[in-house]
Amino acid sequence: MNGPYWILILVLALVTFSIRVAGLLVGDRLKASRHAWMLDNLPGLIVVSLVATSLAGQPFKTWVAALMALGIAIATNHVIATMCAGVAIYAAFNLI
Repeated sequence: MNGPYWILILVLALVTFSIRVAGLLVGDRLKASRHAWMLDNLPGLIVVSLVATSLAGQPFKTWVAALMALGIAIATNHVIATMCAGVAIYAAFNLI
């Protein structure tokens, strides 16, 4: 490999390391701030936003399957059971 490739690899490694260190520093400052309560709900909010954007523009059958999976999630509080049931319900609706 030529010198420019090694320089590019080094620069990318430094940028990656800098981003990670900055994330740690900002994360520590955020945990100590008055906004720390937002971190507790962040994983659930990310999942909800991913599901909501995935459902946007989907047909009615998909929405019904998602609502049924939500009901199963509330009733069982079990991730694997919810995923399996949701896939089975979605597959059953697509056979109809």
